[in-house]
Amino acid sequence: MKKKIIVPLLLLLVVAVYFAVFHKDKTLRYIPENADTVVLIDSKKLMGQYLFSLATHPSSWSGSDTKSKSSASFKDSGIRIPDFLQIFHIKDTKFSEWYSVFELKDPQKFITFLKNQQFTDNGNHQFQKNQYFVRIVGNHCIAGNSDLAFETIRQQLLTSSEHPVWDADKLIQNTLGSISFVSEKKVQSFSIELHDDDIEIKNNSNQEVFNSIASKLQKGNQFLEVELDQKNLKNFTYFLDKGMADSLRATSFKATANLEQVNDTIISYEYDDNFNEVEKKAFQKIVQPNYSIDIQSQDPEKAWAYFESKKFINEEGQFTAILFQPNKISKNNKGLNIKSTRNPVLLSPLLKENYILVKNNPLLYSPLKTLSNTEKKIISDIEYVLYGNKSNDYWLKIKAKKGDLPLILRW
Repeated sequence: MKKKIIVPLLLLLVVAVYFAVFHKDKTLRYIPENADTVVLIDSKKLMGQYLFSLATHPSSWSGSDTKSKSSASFKDSGIRIPDFLQIFHIKDTKFSEWYSVFELKDPQKFITFLKNQQFTDNGNHQFQKNQYFVRIVGNHCIAGNSDLAFETIRQQLLTSSEHPVWDADKLIQNTLGSISFVSEKKVQSFSIELHDDDIEIKNNSNQEVFNSIASKLQKGNQFLEVELDQKNLKNFTYFLDKGMADSLRATSFKATANLEQVNDTIISYEYDDNFNEVEKKAFQKIVQPNYSIDIQSQDPEKAWAYFESKKFINEEGQFTAILFQPNKISKNNKGLNIKSTRNPVLLSPLLKENYILVKNNPLLYSPLKTLSNTEKKIISDIEYVLYGNKSNDYWLKIKAKKGDLPLILRW
């Protein structure tokens, strides 16, 4: 009799575990047709990695109460957690604008949750907290760090049923997440992997080239190191000006920069009792970079003319597109040079590789006063960010400082 009861219970347990852990709805309903970049996060894989890390680090158990309470409150917020979190960028919008759409189990409970999180009700079912926006549309909500495309997203995804539906297998393959660049001709996807002390985004498992670049760059102590060839330069300047690289006829880009805290003079004027103008000086400490930039060009004259047409060169020969002054731009038969003049910096040795390295620096923290304590902690925990490219292989690594806990428990 006991066996007859135990066997069905075991079967039910197996089925429950399968649906809770392994079964995933791979239908991506909330990606608009005009999305050009899509980020997917496997929610179940993320939760599994979190639980495994929690189980293998007993030292974090006593400190996990706050995190578990906050996650529980989000879980009970009235929002439905999808198997694949879908975050997207829409073509021809600012690079900083990203959006996502969620289903709601209980819209009223979700509104209460937003108010408890200090979101302001802006009317018309739209809420805002700092740079984050949420709009409730029936049993769905649109979230983003901008609200400019909310109406377009509503019309495409929540009103019309004719938009194309993606399958997750086209964008992600057994990794924690992916970032995919979508064009009419193809989709190029990069895996996102979360390790104990770093996050990696890449399209190739071969690490030798990038480890070699990283080891060479670790010897320096500059805040920023950049070296890009013509293809990489064109990719990065595309977000600033689609035609910039072609207008500059640039073949390579090299830059080195560090940070310095300097005294800035603020001059204001007041009037005395006799209405005479009196100059007043005040001083404040600000963080400014010292830098050296070299742009190699096939046609330096054309590159100079392009910057002049954009009003980037003033009468004093300064490059005004860089806000931190003073600097000096000059031209030679190979290209253009831009250097800060307050504290000159020498370019680092040429590695003939493609990379961007940004190292953490305590001087970064003072301008970040508007960030939350959590955001400041994450930034202070980062050791460096490194981008690398070799042929058709790309790699981005966010390296955190060594810690007693893995990143998933720290952040």
